[in-house]
Amino acid sequence: MKDSYDNIDEYIADLQAAIKDNADCANHHYNLGVALLSKRDWAAAEQSFRECVRNSPRFAEAFVQLGGICLQRGDLDGCMRYNEEAAQCRAKFPVPWANIAFVHLQRGEPEPAIAALKKALKWDPDFVQAKATLATAYFMMEDYDMVLDVCKQIIQKEPSFAPAYNNMALAYFEKGEFAKAVQYADEAQKLGFEVAPQFLEELKPHRS
Repeated sequence: MKDSYDNIDEYIADLQAAIKDNADCANHHYNLGVALLSKRDWAAAEQSFRECVRNSPRFAEAFVQLGGICLQRGDLDGCMRYNEEAAQCRAKFPVPWANIAFVHLQRGEPEPAIAALKKALKWDPDFVQAKATLATAYFMMEDYDMVLDVCKQIIQKEPSFAPAYNNMALAYFEKGEFAKAVQYADEAQKLGFEVAPQFLEELKPHRS
């Protein structure tokens, strides 16, 4: 394997050649899968990740990638199953717990989502996407104070994380604090977040 490549196809070809010489190398299969994902070749990437876990049954990252492929084709059950497998392989790996929570939210199940996210954040307290998902889960639970608390934690660490401002706007709106809702919705937009048009319409009467 070379240290650098001119393009992704050259890298893929080199990985495929390496696999011919050493078909049992889980890392080669995993890296090939990631490279194939960059070309959106889902089927070939899935096969590579399956080969990875066949050779290394506790390769948690490969299970996460397989879950992502399932999600891409709308298979929530498959996504859940693979991420649960990843979490069993490496309990302190925060990513599968966050993905498990995402599936729960897609199913309208905020309580188990919160439980999974707390596990993710136990292992990585600065996992911003997990915190953002946690805010969404609390919003679904109508616990707007917790939404604001989590979002403020996010902004303290990542001042330009636009979804947190949007979630704060939604929470303040539900609490009847419309001036703050307008303020944070505008801030989210300034940072490039596409605030829902319906929400912007609801904010119009509250603009001074």
